[in-house]
Amino acid sequence: MQYKEKVVLKNGQDCIIRNAVYEDGPAMSELFVVTHSESDYLRSYPEEHKFDSKSESEYLRKVAESDNEVMLLAVINDKIVATASVSAVGNKYKVRHRAEFGVDVVKAYWGVGIGKKIMNACVQCAKNAGYKQLELEVVADNERAINMYKNIGFVEYGRNPLGFISKYSGAQELVYMRLVL
Repeated sequence: MQYKEKVVLKNGQDCIIRNAVYEDGPAMSELFVVTHSESDYLRSYPEEHKFDSKSESEYLRKVAESDNEVMLLAVINDKIVATASVSAVGNKYKVRHRAEFGVDVVKAYWGVGIGKKIMNACVQCAKNAGYKQLELEVVADNERAINMYKNIGFVEYGRNPLGFISKYSGAQELVYMRLVL
């Protein structure tokens, strides 16, 4: 699934939202470590990243060739500052209408509209792929993200009080949200 769009952020900066490609593997590996070091709201810690640059590149090649999955990047001045993805829940008949959504933004770029722009791009890609529902999970304390998701149209459909166990804060409740496409 192919995607490319130039957007203007709240701070007036130009940003390109585009597909991740094979050559982005090394930068994506580095970005994972950065974003997962800056927030305790993500699913894993930086040291849990087990992909080397080559493995990451091969994964990105596979996703770039997919008809129903996408990994998008937000790029400012040739620097990747955010990633977002749409991934199939499964390929069996009963679940092939569902996709999962995830997003990471470098902390220095929080609050300038990148999250919303790249999320809207993923929603469009999910619709184009024929999905009927986009799903995500978010830490309940992450009110900023929850509000962004609600503004796009996601609704809560459940909670898991022991969704994550943080090294720093203990149990983190997860909010399950979905968007009917």
